[in-house]
Amino acid sequence: MRNLLIFISKYNAFFLFVIFEVSALVIYIKYNSFQKATFINSTNQVTGNLYAQLNKLQNYLSLREVNDNLARENAMLKDQLKSSFYIDTVARHKVTDTIYKQQYEYIDAAVINNSINRRNNYLTINKGSGAGIVKGMGVICSSGVVGKVVVVGEHMSVVQSLLHKETIISASLAGTKDLGSFIWGDDLNPHMGLLYNVSNNATPKLGELVVTSDLSLFPAGIPIGKIANLHSKSGKGSFLNMDVAIAVDFSKLQYVYVVNNKLAKEQLGLEAQEKKDE
Repeated sequence: MRNLLIFISKYNAFFLFVIFEVSALVIYIKYNSFQKATFINSTNQVTGNLYAQLNKLQNYLSLREVNDNLARENAMLKDQLKSSFYIDTVARHKVTDTIYKQQYEYIDAAVINNSINRRNNYLTINKGSGAGIVKGMGVICSSGVVGKVVVVGEHMSVVQSLLHKETIISASLAGTKDLGSFIWGDDLNPHMGLLYNVSNNATPKLGELVVTSDLSLFPAGIPIGKIANLHSKSGKGSFLNMDVAIAVDFSKLQYVYVVNNKLAKEQLGLEAQEKKDE
């Protein structure tokens, strides 16, 4: 307190000058309409710019929350798509009882780690068994197929990327429905893959969409990529191979949806029983 009083007494002339200067400006602006209007307009402009900058900052800081909300909303909307349901039709005495039952549900997740420049690439997501994720589930994003879950923890999971030498997806040409299999190319290009074992009778078109088939662990029709050329590489026997431009840009991947096929366990059980009976 004593030091404060000493400081004020030492610079009292400066403080008096500031007080008189401010008082003079207040009186000058208050009693002159033109100066008053100019001051108010200038103040409003400065305040408006300040609020605009603060609003931009708040919007930037809330982007992650907004994206999380959008991902959850998209997952809910995907659950309601007709393609997420199968039709259970029971005919009794010429009466058809058709009930839609949900086959697929989607769990939104954020990508917290990702690799694209290795021969075997993986990504880590921030959801695990606590969110209902189990090993073997397919993973997609808004652009197309991402991969499948291979390791599950309580709060996180590891996904085997589409950019992995052991990832094989049952695929088809969107236009003609000709079946084939999709794998990542040997040249480690994260934007190109290979569709192989397509029937020799197929007539692929440049830019034609390649999608998941009914035989994959994904819902049918999920984009994988597009035919990159019309000069199909010859395959074995009566089959064709062709380059595919991958739909997903893995370098920019932030949010994904884990596909829960509610009939997967039943399907696997039946297929295992069939193999046992052979």
